[in-house]
Amino acid sequence: MTPLEVIAVACAVAGSAVFAVGALGLVRLRDFYARLHGISISAALGTALLLLGLLLWFPSPANALKIGLALLVQLATAAVGGNALARAGYLDRTPVTADTRRDDLAAADPERHGSGN
Repeated sequence: MTPLEVIAVACAVAGSAVFAVGALGLVRLRDFYARLHGISISAALGTALLLLGLLLWFPSPANALKIGLALLVQLATAAVGGNALARAGYLDRTPVTADTRRDDLAAADPERHGSGN
C-alpha cells in the first residue's frame, strides 16, 4: 500500500468511528435536543472524513469536483435539517432534561411559558 492509500484508509476508518460514536450518542444522550446535536455533528464530520478518504483513494480532478460538491451539499443540508428538526421539536414542546438551565427562545415567545400579556 502506498502512503496515500494508508491515509485514505485511516480517514475512512476515522469517519466510520465518528459515525459509531454518533450512534452511541443517539442511544446514550438524555433528551431530543442533545441527541439531535450529537448526531448532526457526527454526521457532518463522519461524512467529511469518509469523502476525504474516498478522494485520497481515487485522486483525480473530476473526483475532487464531485466529492467537493457532495460535501458542500451534505454540510448545507445537514445544518438546515438539524435546525428544522430542533425547531419542530421546540414548537411541539418536546420535553428537555432537568439539567437544562436556560431557554433562550422563551423570551421570543412569552405566551408559551405562561408569562404573556
